[in-house]
Amino acid sequence: MNLIEMWNQMGFFAKAIAYILFIMSMISFGVFVERFYTFLQARKQSKLYAPQVAKFLKDGRLKEAVALSQKKEYRYSHLAKVVLSGLNEYQYTADAGGVALSREDMMDTVRRAIQRASALTASDLKRGVASLATIGATAPFVGLLGTVVGIITAFQGIAATGSGGLGSVSAGISEALVETALGLVVAIPAVWFYNYLTGRIEYFNVEMDNSSSELVDYFIKKTA
Repeated sequence: MNLIEMWNQMGFFAKAIAYILFIMSMISFGVFVERFYTFLQARKQSKLYAPQVAKFLKDGRLKEAVALSQKKEYRYSHLAKVVLSGLNEYQYTADAGGVALSREDMMDTVRRAIQRASALTASDLKRGVASLATIGATAPFVGLLGTVVGIITAFQGIAATGSGGLGSVSAGISEALVETALGLVVAIPAVWFYNYLTGRIEYFNVEMDNSSSELVDYFIKKTA
């Protein structure tokens, strides 16, 4: 029995399970491709952005650093988002007319702005990734549900016809086990995708933490 014949003989519930697994698979691959592209652009743009903004900061050219961070070609850069937030807060605090803040208060304000930007950027990087964990965890059980229902249907057919033996149930059981196989085929790539993307997110978080610390240190030295 080939797959086409097996599909034609499947009941409504078995086909519904197969459709659900197919949709889960499409979501899994869609999220991975979108996140992979985003992370690739983030890493590529940040590599170009970091040395340029470092040069502007070293020369004390804050306005140029802000303008660089706002450029569209760095819209995917996680570092640009964090640095821009810190630069904007520093300039606003330093230039605020009539608002006198101590050096410590100014640094605390800048640090909180950077932390907020880092949290928002990290949340944006995680967008959709949780769905991969959900798919990886539930797809095998969805397939198993189809298998259990298929086996029940096969035995109900035996009871209705009164025939027994391995030959009379093997076809129904093989159809049912296909659902479990489909569930595993969907779950395994989803788990791989989730682990890979989670590792990249952790790497980006470390980069943002390091950049945040370096930027705060720069402002501390500048206001000393």
